[in-house]
Amino acid sequence: MLRFCSLGSGSEGNALVVEAGDELHRNRVLVDDGFSPRQLERRLAAVGLGPSDLDAICVTHEHADHVSGVTAFARRHALPIYASAGTAEAACLHEPDLVVQVLLSGRTQVIGTLQIEPYAVPHDAAEPTQFVFSDGARRFGLLTDIGAPALDVIAALGVLDALMLECNHDTALLAASAYPPFLKARIGGEYGHLSNDQAAQLLAALPHERLRVVVAAHLSRRNNTAELARAALAQVLGAVPLEVDVADQDCGIAWRCA
Repeated sequence: MLRFCSLGSGSEGNALVVEAGDELHRNRVLVDDGFSPRQLERRLAAVGLGPSDLDAICVTHEHADHVSGVTAFARRHALPIYASAGTAEAACLHEPDLVVQVLLSGRTQVIGTLQIEPYAVPHDAAEPTQFVFSDGARRFGLLTDIGAPALDVIAALGVLDALMLECNHDTALLAASAYPPFLKARIGGEYGHLSNDQAAQLLAALPHERLRVVVAAHLSRRNNTAELARAALAQVLGAVPLEVDVADQDCGIAWRCA
């Protein structure tokens, strides 16, 4: 069985748990941690987990909303950290009391029953990666913090059973927002974040024969709404908007099976 849950998704903090295994043996990894140790433990408890249930932390990139809580949590609970060399350097993860394993894009990392496939993405960070997770039968793709729906990213995702996909902003809302011009340009640029329309474009390019769970994630509180994100993805899927899940900032999303 392969399943996942979000503990919170957005610019104020991100964390995701992915689990593979059966009733006898399960492996779980935390993906990113933009929360304080106490807050993360509270969010873990809400999905029935504690720190001792985790095997490792995987880090996508060094931006604070994804990494600010990683070192404190890893140190407190003696968890190894997996990240690209550029992310480890930029996030200052190479500290004497931390165990860091370097991930290489295109090379599968195995943690017990869980297979992790890192892949490179265009984003304004040192060496950002996203991941495809598998238990050998099912595949769950994570894709947030990416500036454009690049062809190599679409190829890396391949055939999926579940997908968590960034829908950061609505183009019109971002243009009309009070953000300064430089920030609008960064968010909407090739190394920024996906708009709803770009997310829909990327989703349309993926194979759909096995895809049965799609979650919109990393929505901007100011420049997007759950309704707009759902509508954009539902149109591609030929679904009713409410059939598209949304991982929000406050509660994330409960367990979903791939």
